[in-house]
Amino acid sequence: MAVKKLKPNTPGTRGMTSQDFSSITTNRPLRSLIVPKRRGNGRNNQGRITTRHQGGGAMKFYRLVNFDLKIEGKAVVEQIEYDPNRSARIARIRDDHNKRHYILAVNGMKVGQTIVSSNDETPIEDGNRLPIKNIPLGSTIHAIEIQSGKGAQIVRSAGSGAQLIAKENNYAQVRLPSGEIRLVHLNCRASIGSVGNEQHQNIKIGKAGRNRHKGIRPTVRGVVMNAVDHPHGGGDGGRHGVGGGGKGGFGHAPKTPWGQKTLGYKTRRRKSTDRFIVRSASAGKRK
Repeated sequence: MAVKKLKPNTPGTRGMTSQDFSSITTNRPLRSLIVPKRRGNGRNNQGRITTRHQGGGAMKFYRLVNFDLKIEGKAVVEQIEYDPNRSARIARIRDDHNKRHYILAVNGMKVGQTIVSSNDETPIEDGNRLPIKNIPLGSTIHAIEIQSGKGAQIVRSAGSGAQLIAKENNYAQVRLPSGEIRLVHLNCRASIGSVGNEQHQNIKIGKAGRNRHKGIRPTVRGVVMNAVDHPHGGGDGGRHGVGGGGKGGFGHAPKTPWGQKTLGYKTRRRKSTDRFIVRSASAGKRK
């Protein structure tokens, strides 16, 4: 799947690239598998902004993707569709009971293709879903469960794929796209292959309005704010104020508007799952 370059008729399209929609076979989602999506604009249930720089954007419906797919049988791919809520494409499938589902479209998936979801021995073909214990070592997998029966939780974005590298006792070692090697129980299920739309990461936004369509509002740097508004703000002239310098151009470590460190500060809180991490992502990148 290639990235389309636009003819620079306007300044906004000069550096812009677009997705290739040639793999999409229909522009009409199935009405029974969509629900209205209300925009929170970054606010919680009390109306307070908890995630900044969100708001506006194009209206869209949420597609009810089946991340568990416990159909125990075969299904036929009917359509490949665009999903505005995720980077990957989705596939509409029809199972043996004539029921339709949305799943993540695997790389190279075509209309008319047959996929199998089963807890028993299943052919090792792209798109098939089965327990990790039945997947051979070295296979590329995606849509992986962390807790058995909970459905796909990791490796779901466009172009991503994990590698099954070892099995020992009741756990398998899986190398995630981040480089982290993690233990996953052998009864957890995963899909064969990598997620489609692999060129998504190479798309250039090109203009500010395109981000606004996605619901992303502008971001203002802390160094151009007043001292009352941000730890980086203030100063008598000069780009970084008096006494600037050091890490990031500040006289101290960079911080959020509320004073929490943003570089070199560990924010991971799930210490209970640390025992499942064989090698961290940062250690994997140093190799």
